[in-house]
Amino acid sequence: QGHRHQVPAGRTAFFADMAVACRLSHPKGGTRLRGSSARHGVSADKRRAGQRAKSVNQSVSTTQMQSLDNQPLLLRALQGGAEVSRPPVWMMRQAGRYMKSYQKLCEKHPSFRERSEIPELAVEISLQPWKAFKPDGVILFSDILTPLEGMGIGFDFIQGKGPIIAEPIRTIQQVEKVTKLEPEEAVPFVGQTLEILSKEIGNEATLLGFCGAPYTLASYIVEGGSSKNYTNIKKLAFNDPGTLHALLAKLADGMVDYLSYQANAGAQVVQIFDSWASHLSPVDFEVFSLPYIKEVVDGVKARHPNLPVILYISGGGGVLERMAQTGVDIISLDATVDIEDARKRISDKTGIQGNIDPCILLAGNKAAITDRVNRTIMQGKGTKHILNLGHGVLPGTSEENVAHFFETAKSFSF
Repeated sequence: QGHRHQVPAGRTAFFADMAVACRLSHPKGGTRLRGSSARHGVSADKRRAGQRAKSVNQSVSTTQMQSLDNQPLLLRALQGGAEVSRPPVWMMRQAGRYMKSYQKLCEKHPSFRERSEIPELAVEISLQPWKAFKPDGVILFSDILTPLEGMGIGFDFIQGKGPIIAEPIRTIQQVEKVTKLEPEEAVPFVGQTLEILSKEIGNEATLLGFCGAPYTLASYIVEGGSSKNYTNIKKLAFNDPGTLHALLAKLADGMVDYLSYQANAGAQVVQIFDSWASHLSPVDFEVFSLPYIKEVVDGVKARHPNLPVILYISGGGGVLERMAQTGVDIISLDATVDIEDARKRISDKTGIQGNIDPCILLAGNKAAITDRVNRTIMQGKGTKHILNLGHGVLPGTSEENVAHFFETAKSFSF
């Protein structure tokens, strides 16, 4: 009765230690002078030195603000310290099947892995929507499974079937063979793509990287691909939780390294996709997903304290409060959750991303698109808000409708 809800020894301690380490190393901590000079008999020279230090600190603060003003809108909105006249906007899956330029490129390069693993192609695809619509964010064109081969887990994408993992992992012996991810060696094309994108967009947009959350990656690995009911991973969770925790721990460590690698290569914001966590009961989410997301966030923040992290769970309304406990900066909402309700539920502990129904863009009623964009922006007023869809843009969506979405969002002003 107890073991299915236990996290292996050491993980909880790790979280506590890491949280302390993050607090100690947080850039906002600074160096504070405590007590009054009079009370402690500080000399006039020391008082003058303190005044000079205060003046320098104020100068540094002003310089930081000026530096912030030179940053792209999305980054300024997330890092704070500067007011923005409108929320930044981008779309999940903004590079993809709805664009004619992407469809033409697919005719020449039908393999998804080819398109995502050859830097020149990945750069071209990532920039297609940016050149067409000028969103405030440009996201790396890749897949959440991309780093798995670097951990000894082979996969492929089959037309019409999606991702396939030929040898699903369901035993502790198989988990023990999963290797440590060395991103520079395993996925150098990811870093190369990000470096090129960073140079291409400069300060005109914010560059986003991403990864899959440990539980979602484990779902693919255990199931052998996509699934409707996720029976194999749930059997493992309830019958042999130690094996699943061992796999999740390795995946969490790998994603810390992977996101840190992306940040080093130029990613300014990263998003974690826990696509299949919504299939977990809240009590099981607390055991098999939340602690490992938190471990990824804490690990990345220890290396990159100022890197904003977004968490997206499709269908995650039932675990919204728990999502806010992961340490992320932004929670990305799907279209089934009202933004005002979400903000109340989490007490604005994090910012919000989202959450327009992508079917509104697919339907193409421009008046409806305009109304929903304006309404969504006003619902997010007063907190850090990134305007986005509640899910990826749908195939078959008109580029004209997408253009209207972006034009409406970018013409808004508080």
